[in-house]
Formats: sequence, structure tokens, C-alpha cells
Amino acid sequence: MERIRSIEWVGDKVKIIDQTKLPTKVEFIETDDYKVVAEAIKSLKVRGAPAIGIAAGFGIYLGVKSYDGKDKERLKLILEEVCFEFASTRPTAVNLFWAIERMKKVFYQNFHLEVDQIKGILLDEALRIQNDDIQMCKAIGLNGSKLIPEKANILTHCNTGWLATGDYGTALGVIYTAFEQGKKIKVYVDETRPLLQGARLTTWELMQRGIETVLITDNMAAFLMKRGEVDCVIVGADRVALNGDTANKIGTYNLAIVANYHGVPFYVAAPTSSIDFNINTGDEIPIEFRSGDEITEIMGKRIAPEGVKTFSPAFDVTPGNLITAIITEIDIFHPPFKESLVKIKEMLKKED
Repeated sequence: MERIRSIEWVGDKVKIIDQTKLPTKVEFIETDDYKVVAEAIKSLKVRGAPAIGIAAGFGIYLGVKSYDGKDKERLKLILEEVCFEFASTRPTAVNLFWAIERMKKVFYQNFHLEVDQIKGILLDEALRIQNDDIQMCKAIGLNGSKLIPEKANILTHCNTGWLATGDYGTALGVIYTAFEQGKKIKVYVDETRPLLQGARLTTWELMQRGIETVLITDNMAAFLMKRGEVDCVIVGADRVALNGDTANKIGTYNLAIVANYHGVPFYVAAPTSSIDFNINTGDEIPIEFRSGDEITEIMGKRIAPEGVKTFSPAFDVTPGNLITAIITEIDIFHPPFKESLVKIKEMLKKED
């Protein structure tokens, strides 16, 4: 297959691969309407914390670009309205809010310029958000590959590859890098109920790369680990608190408990943009709850009785004390995370 990215800027439009159609169809959404981008985030056509942030960056630019007047006060109102709409799409992934704040920051820093100049700067910033994520993913892959033995059976949950990021991926980026280094890799992929991101997306990505891939249901991990068939677990993150507590796709917490019980290393791979330096523990992370239809149906086919009650959180929070290490683009950080993640905050401040 021709090399593609989950999100690209083409001409004067954003081009997004519709992940709800994978793996049976590869379809794209091309639009210059920010509302279409916002809806794509909300409906999971674009998903994965870094990819959501990138989409929001382009979407905010499109929202401002649509204004053809010269009144900067009116432009400011439009920016705030558009940013609010994107902030309302999905609450858990901190990259979304990180990208929104970046776009607002450059807007206000350049508010003294003319409207067309401000628009150009916003597009440049959106492209920079994407490029920064690509570079971070490359660095995460290189750092994380140091933890992977020459021969390794790796278990992963949800989708954390190029579909979920600007390119390469976070947890899958580590796997891709280790594979490219010549290491013998086998990957066990959790199906990741209820929306099957592992079965539909991660297996598709890995098989395209020629990596040995084994699909399992979410409740098979303990049995595999008891048999000694998992050398490590690598997952991504939607938000990381300062104590290392990590929000990720529902089912990650279960996996961390099982790995801890069996003495299997449990790694989180995430860019520093996924660290929320404003919250101390995972108790402060807002958890998105989704429609019960996602549980009662699979790919449009009903599997549960009409009228059954549902409970459908999209994410859970893994306590930092169950995490062996957090792999970022800067370095690999080990517990106690309260100390190591604060160091990241200090390093990033110096860069600013």
C-alpha cells in the first residue's frame, strides 16, 4: 500500500482517513469545514490522542480562515467559539487541549498583525504541531527500543501507531523501531472492546509492516502471561498525571494488574504533550462516557437484549505504581514518577 498518514494538509483542506471504515475500506474525508473536523473527532473517524490534537490544530485554522472580514475583534470571537467547540468533542485526551492552547497562544501573540497574516501564522502552527508530533514519535521509538530484548513477545492494547499519531506511533512506534533494528518481534494484540481498535486497526498496521501478529480477545492476557508467552506490555496514553497515573483505553488497567501479578514489565509510551502538568493524580482526569450502543452492538449488529442497561466508559486510569516505565521523546522515566515527571516539566520550561 502507498505510504499514507492519518491526517494530512493538502492544498487548502485537511485530509483524514476515516478510521471507522478500516480495515475493510480505506476512505478519506477531505474538508475545509472545521465543523466536519470536529465531528470526525467526536465520532472517532479520527482517534488517538496525538492525532486528535493535530486534527484540532487544522480545524481551528479552518474555523478562523472562513472569516473573510478585517475586524480583528470579530476574528477573536470566532477563534474562541471554534476552540470551545473542539474542546467539547472529547474530554480525556490532553493532547487536544494542548493543541488548542498552542493555537490560542500564537493567535494572541500575533494579534497586532493584520487578519491575513494571523491566518497564515495559525496554519504554520498547525503544521508545526503535526511535525513536532512526528519527531516526538521517532524519538519515542528510539528510546523505547532500548527496552526490547533481541527476541520479544510483546502485548499491546488499543491502537497507538501511525493511525493514532502524526506518523510512526507511540507504543507501536517502539515496536516498529525494534523490528527495524532486526529484533525478532511477535505482537499479541488485544481486540480492545467495545470498538475493536486492536482487531481492526492495530493488526492491520502491524501486518502491513510484516510483523508477526497474533490477535487475542481482551480476556486472554492472563492466560498468556501464565504460560510465559509475554515478555512485556506496551501501551499508549491519553493523559498522564504528575504521579504517573495514566488514562488510556478502557481495559488498560486490567492489563496492568495482570502484568504486575505475573512480573511482566508494563510500559507506557507517550509524548510529553500527553502529560498534564496541572493535575497531581489520576483522580483528576475526566473520563469520557460513550453511548451504550457501542456495547450492545458490534459493527451495527445487535448482540444484547433491547432495553438492557449499559455502563460505557471509554477510558480507565492505571495507577503509576503498576507502571514499570514511561517512555517519552526526551528519555525513559522510572518511578517515583512524582520526581521524574516534574523534571520533564522543568526541562520543557527551559526550552520555552
